[in-house]
Amino acid sequence: MKNASFPFLFRKDGLPFLFSALSVFFSLPALAQQRLSLKVRPGIAFATTEVFEADIHSGLGFEGTVSYRFMPHLYLYGGWGWDSFTATESFAGEDVHFEETGYVMGFQFIHPMGNDLAFEYFARGGLIIGHIEVESKEGKMLADSGHGGGFQVEAGLFFPLGGRWHLIPGVKYQTLSREIIFESLQYPIDLNFLSVGVSISCSF
Repeated sequence: MKNASFPFLFRKDGLPFLFSALSVFFSLPALAQQRLSLKVRPGIAFATTEVFEADIHSGLGFEGTVSYRFMPHLYLYGGWGWDSFTATESFAGEDVHFEETGYVMGFQFIHPMGNDLAFEYFARGGLIIGHIEVESKEGKMLADSGHGGGFQVEAGLFFPLGGRWHLIPGVKYQTLSREIIFESLQYPIDLNFLSVGVSISCSF
């Protein structure tokens, strides 16, 4: 029974499959021929709507994504993001934080501006699977919406820094609608915001 419950990949009959999978994984950079890229994006976010009559202040955000180019100018991307906003007054009390975290996935289009220009422009759009947490100023979680779907769109410019590195200023719009239960009452939450950020990207 112990052998049956042990993970298949680490049993004797699963070792060939494990070694084959590892070989494919470690050969990806060579096969990709710089089709993969990593991007880190800090940004400043501005709420475009009230959150159930709460006055939301500007916030900070972070997003990290991995992109794969499967056509000359078209990429598939996926990653994770976090954005945090403060509210002086809200249904959950004073000086609380509304934090959205979740996974992102979608498509990105990158194209040169022209033959005489060194930089490129990009546009991307995709889905987010995220949730909204309400936290006190001491960091105690007061409520959690649970995960649900939203979307994001972004546009900006690609500036080469030399080699595989790029500097990428962009403007992003993101929206997520969830419901939060706080003290037995249900509140509909629409967290919509614009984010201005400058990303660093590395291709390999």
